[in-house]
Amino acid sequence: MKTRIALYVALALFNTSSFGQTIVQRDSTIEQMVKEVSPDSLKSYVQQMVSFGTRNTLSTQTDKKRGIGAARNYVLSKFNEFASRSGGRLTAMIDTTTIPVSTRVDVPTLLGNVMATLKGTDPADKRIFIISGHLDSRATDVMNRTTDAPGANDDGSGVAAVMECARIMSKHSFPATIIFVAVSGEEQGLLGSGYLAKKAKTQGWNIEGMLNNDIMGSNNSSETRIIDNTRVRVFSEGIPAYELDKNAAAIWSLGLENDGLSRQLARYIKEVGERYVDQLEVVMIYRNDRFRRGGDHSPFVQNGFAAIRITEMNENFDHQHQAVRTENGTRYADLLEFMDFEYLRKNTAMNLANLANLAKAPPMPRDVKVDVKELTNSTYLYWKAPATGKVKGYFVLMRETTSPAWQKKFFTAATSSRLPYSKDNYFFAVQSVSNDGNESLPVIPVAGR
Repeated sequence: MKTRIALYVALALFNTSSFGQTIVQRDSTIEQMVKEVSPDSLKSYVQQMVSFGTRNTLSTQTDKKRGIGAARNYVLSKFNEFASRSGGRLTAMIDTTTIPVSTRVDVPTLLGNVMATLKGTDPADKRIFIISGHLDSRATDVMNRTTDAPGANDDGSGVAAVMECARIMSKHSFPATIIFVAVSGEEQGLLGSGYLAKKAKTQGWNIEGMLNNDIMGSNNSSETRIIDNTRVRVFSEGIPAYELDKNAAAIWSLGLENDGLSRQLARYIKEVGERYVDQLEVVMIYRNDRFRRGGDHSPFVQNGFAAIRITEMNENFDHQHQAVRTENGTRYADLLEFMDFEYLRKNTAMNLANLANLAKAPPMPRDVKVDVKELTNSTYLYWKAPATGKVKGYFVLMRETTSPAWQKKFFTAATSSRLPYSKDNYFFAVQSVSNDGNESLPVIPVAGR
């Protein structure tokens, strides 16, 4: 009996050690920034936005206390406040355009996106990362420009996250550029984001990642009554819709139906977000957006950029697109009282950690290729260093073809690596790594040699 007990103890110790320990390594600067995200600051931003009564895109632009115009000016004033303490790194503006009459616009209307740009410190680094939320709100009737439409969660929460990230990150410098933007016209048909995405495409902006935050500050759902502030959804497209006709053959031949730019960004957000924010699971949803719905990331996806949507895990439709009222004992409307600001803090911190890690990282490696000149059961990858930035080395990533996330990382200081794993059975990618351990987005290899 003693021998059997000893064997059980030995097996238990072996099984425990065989799983090993997961060591979480955090960049101390990013970790400190994450700690600075304040639920009180977030609440103050949302309270002020709600105080404008309605932020409908068609509402008044001249009243100083009500409507979309007052809301735009408030966000601009906060961006300018942050800019004044940034040492000249942050600048703010309202980017305007006149939108014509359409299905949800009954008169020509001046549209304004409130933008703050934290310019990168490396003039040779042209990368841009964008975080957005939409400033406009709506009641049940999207054309009703006068009735109250508080928009606390939809999308005061997203704009608050944008503002809080700008407040904290403007104190720091990054090689790449970060744009913080509160877009307008979302409820009228993604008008502000569509204008910005088209402008970015026309002017050749090098946008490597766009994080759209929309409805991210409530912890409970209607109908199902689920209450949970430990998970957040990230929506990303799989097969890229942009120029699919040109890329379909290559996607099919390499089996990359699940490896578009936006899906890679979603994987990155999950890994980095869970690294820095405790008690938060980032859940990847394999859709560009919710079922038959759209968001401000969609115009960026349609213009060929990597863009995703971040949304609370369980939406409450009693508090979304509703006029303020009480019916049969149920309180309808998107009000401050239905929000969870600790949950919003975690979701904001997840955004911040990802933006900071991306902007601190070197650019992606160039010309990543996999050797296919001979049939082998090993995989030989090779690449070139990024054109700019300081690189400590590279991570070679690996996952099984059925795995949603990368499973292994191999570090190398070289620009090539041979792994004893078959390219038939695994997907691979390569990331650049900074001296502080910040990783670029992964690059999937193409066939070489």
